Amino acid sequence: MGDPRRAIPRTDAVLGEPRIAKAVETLGRDLVKSLVAAAQQRARAGEIEPGEVVAEVVARLPARVSSLRPVLNATGVLVHTNLGRAPLSAAALDAIVAAGGATDVEFALETGERAQRGRGALAALAEAVPRAEAVHVVNNNAAALLLCALTLAPGKEIVVSRGELVEIGDGFRIPDLLVSTGARLREVGTTNRTSAADYAAAIGPDTGFVLKIHPSNYRVTGFASEASVAELAGLGVPVVADVGSGLLAPHPVLPDEPDVATALADGAKLVTASGDKLLGGPQAGLLFGDAGLVHRLRRHPAARALRVDKLTLAALEATVRGPEPPVRAALLAEGLHERAEALAQSLQSAGVAAEAVDSTAVVGGGGAPGVELPSAAVALPARYAEALRLGEPAVVGRIVRDRCLLDLRTVSPADDAALREAVRRCG
Repeated sequence: MGDPRRAIPRTDAVLGEPRIAKAVETLGRDLVKSLVAAAQQRARAGEIEPGEVVAEVVARLPARVSSLRPVLNATGVLVHTNLGRAPLSAAALDAIVAAGGATDVEFALETGERAQRGRGALAALAEAVPRAEAVHVVNNNAAALLLCALTLAPGKEIVVSRGELVEIGDGFRIPDLLVSTGARLREVGTTNRTSAADYAAAIGPDTGFVLKIHPSNYRVTGFASEASVAELAGLGVPVVADVGSGLLAPHPVLPDEPDVATALADGAKLVTASGDKLLGGPQAGLLFGDAGLVHRLRRHPAARALRVDKLTLAALEATVRGPEPPVRAALLAEGLHERAEALAQSLQSAGVAAEAVDSTAVVGGGGAPGVELPSAAVALPARYAEALRLGEPAVVGRIVRDRCLLDLRTVSPADDAALREAVRRCG
């Protein structure tokens, strides 16, 4: 009787099996080869038959190399920080794929010489905000503020209202960020009320700039007031306005949310914003404003450390030039109740205790605090929440009054079928 181990297929033979060969292309040879070795070892130990080696490898192939899993956001939070903020448009995703290989990000094909990095994205932003004399992009909005402080206020004072000393996610505080640059904060006014006169009294020879921060993740209401950008622009020093949420121009659904174009029209010398919030693009810090100041920012040594990669530039340009991204589509979504009724009825037919209900969505992600958006959801028993999170695709809803709500304002109509099937599999 021959040695049964001789029947164990050779590594090259297993790797050549069509399903496994295809996996090598997407997962990498080293990962797949390690799975082959593990299956062969199980066959040698008698745990599986030699003829089962290929099936064993196929069964253990991961769906993807990255540990990040796609998620259907049914929370009703349009810009959900923990779910990656703004989902990218199809145009932006295509642009990332196109830029994945060698690309002319910093090269002029016409002349064969070096060219301005990301000139397409910068041009798109400049066209979207004509009032801006110049534009620069860094890796997030905090980096944009950091670069302003490093460039305009080294060893100087930044005048800022006490009501705008913002703490952002995970305990990071903008005051700490600014002080880390060597600038000094000159706090004015009170938590709830700050006037233009408070700023004027603090301005002196040591002033680098006045900073106006939009409190994008909280509101101060009641006996409260603040100085406008227009009021501060007349004080004789540069005004840097952090509008935060990434609106380039006024939006009809969010009339009170500050935007880049208006801040510049009101006299701000520099305006900073996020690319991955209401703009609907990739994570980026956007800087608009005075050409001389933007040039200084661009030439500061720290600008190199804060620059974005070619994938971000590609996605950013496609977001600005291309079709409406998902976040902006969600702001204007219609037919939500009809979709909820259709989904609920379909699920009821499959034996799921589903009900269409009214819901309330929010912008989230540091944008339009306090603004509520009427929405509609499919309500399920609370036990569905965990099963949906662990399913494929993962679905994240929210628990309200012991029910799992799947809010459709943050779900694309194109994903309704996938959402329905995900629920049915959990039934």
